[in-house]
Amino acid sequence: MTENGLTERTLTEHSNGLGFSGGPRLLADIGATHARFTLESSPGIFDAVQVLKCDEYSGIIDLLRAYLDQHPTRRVHHAAFALANPIDGDYVRMTNRAWEFSIEDVRREFGLYTLLIVNDFTALAMALPGLQPSDVMQVGGGTAVAKSVIGVLGPGTGLGVSGLIPTSDGFVTLGSEGGHVNFAPCDEREYAILQFAWKEWPHVSTERLISGPGLELIYRALADRNKQIVKPLAAQEVMHGALNDNDPLCLESIDCFCGMLGSFSANLAVTLGAFGGIYIGGGIVPLMGDRFHASSFRARFEAKGRFSSYLAQIPTYVITTPNPAFYGVSAILSEHLRGRSGDSSLMDRIQNIQSELTPAERRVATLVLENPRTVLNEAIVDIARLADVSQPTVIRFCRSLGFAGLADFKLKFASSLTGTIPVRHSQVRKSDSTHDLSAKVIDNTVSAILSFRDQLEVHAIDQAIALLRKANKVEFYAMGNSRAVALDGQHKFFRFRIPTAIYGDAHLFSMAAELLNPGDVVIVVSNSGKLPDLLKAVDTALAAGADVIAIAPHQSQLAKRATVCLAVNHTEDNATFLSMISRILQLLLIDILTVGLSVDSPQEDVLKRKDLSRFTTLLISHLDS
Repeated sequence: MTENGLTERTLTEHSNGLGFSGGPRLLADIGATHARFTLESSPGIFDAVQVLKCDEYSGIIDLLRAYLDQHPTRRVHHAAFALANPIDGDYVRMTNRAWEFSIEDVRREFGLYTLLIVNDFTALAMALPGLQPSDVMQVGGGTAVAKSVIGVLGPGTGLGVSGLIPTSDGFVTLGSEGGHVNFAPCDEREYAILQFAWKEWPHVSTERLISGPGLELIYRALADRNKQIVKPLAAQEVMHGALNDNDPLCLESIDCFCGMLGSFSANLAVTLGAFGGIYIGGGIVPLMGDRFHASSFRARFEAKGRFSSYLAQIPTYVITTPNPAFYGVSAILSEHLRGRSGDSSLMDRIQNIQSELTPAERRVATLVLENPRTVLNEAIVDIARLADVSQPTVIRFCRSLGFAGLADFKLKFASSLTGTIPVRHSQVRKSDSTHDLSAKVIDNTVSAILSFRDQLEVHAIDQAIALLRKANKVEFYAMGNSRAVALDGQHKFFRFRIPTAIYGDAHLFSMAAELLNPGDVVIVVSNSGKLPDLLKAVDTALAAGADVIAIAPHQSQLAKRATVCLAVNHTEDNATFLSMISRILQLLLIDILTVGLSVDSPQEDVLKRKDLSRFTTLLISHLDS
């Protein structure tokens, strides 16, 4: 580590890296005891690393202000924090510290465009794919299997647990509170420690023992078992007594701690099938160095009876690189910003990969960088003409960035040019002013729309529009709050001169479904996708030869039955609350279908049908008329 807080690796990268167009990104790893901050000036380059003591601040806002006030000339727009706490929604109440805060309030306080807060071990898990061999110390044997599940845990003030599940294009993390499972002793000594812990707590989780406070408890419990009278020691003092003074009780405490950790790590490995390895972080084990390597950890890890040979294949590593959570929150923030925020991070990607493109693809990249709005508004034939390339080259350019095609690229690229809209959700509280509640309702709706746009399945919309173009008649089935959406669709489609009807009563749409014929289309709108009356009517319609377009959650029973599903996956408990945001997203799908029907049909369709002129009788506000 150099004086300015950069490792040798990041100094090397700094000479080759490009700064973020939106300025430095604020990253933090906030634990119960210490908070570590940095400004990421370019990918993997961590400047101004600083450690602050949480005890010296009244809350997270004071903590952040103390750090940012030291860098008044560095304007920050985007931030991501790892927090030693479960994260569930906007409001955070820390378990290991008396701090409470709203993520959205913190974002507004510091004028951030983006603020992401994730569990600290989710961040640590996301750091693992980027670690180098020099960043870890392997303990024992075993070889990691590529594209396999990885487990991660680490004792500190608590016991964090997470995992990485491989996907086709990377990994997804497990949100876990595995440190709170019941502690399971493996021998008489550990049972004696458990009995000692029961004197303090009726329920003893693993975190009570495999953690900094747990090491202190183990020391006291072993002293009691050995009939020694000692004064209680802090975890750092137990570590110092073992590593520096060879104190017998401290050494026994460390050995017992490592054995417990080995057994717990093995449980995690067999639970996850973690053939990608088990990684150990946190603030305790990396400080043990060679003492941990020589401890009973690995022997206990493999001591699994019939599954000993299974575990012998799985490698175990101690993460030794400083501040590994920075790499994780950096990766999470970069993924979030990629095509989703006011920062032109997608433009950065295009700029950075130009050297990897073919000469023809580079001409497309140049056009995108110099004329972004033109690319968004033009068809593929015009983009190819302006870049002086073939249409397949445009598609190859999009795929080189990881997109399925031009439509997918345009959706993500448009969101990177929309301005500074934070994709966050915040709860309205009774104490909010009219201004605040108005802003929150609008922000929540906008963030849901942006998320909806990023997940939009263009292929399904194409299929739905194709069915509607050829429909002899269209019927809308909906119940409850969804009837307003169905009525909106009926009003719009009727103006296309399509025979259109709406049924919002279970008895009526069941009867109507029996009268359908091949070539008819039913659009079913449902927040849950599981109402029995709707499902029965859909089965009847399909049996009659009609096609069904479902506007519903993508994994619902309705979606599985339908010919085409236009997914709306926003979660609202409509049994308890009046559905609001879901209704907006459903209305957007109706508008998308309406505009899709309004554009000119392919020439071959016009030749097949004489009456397609009905689709051009409306002036749609989204179209250039």
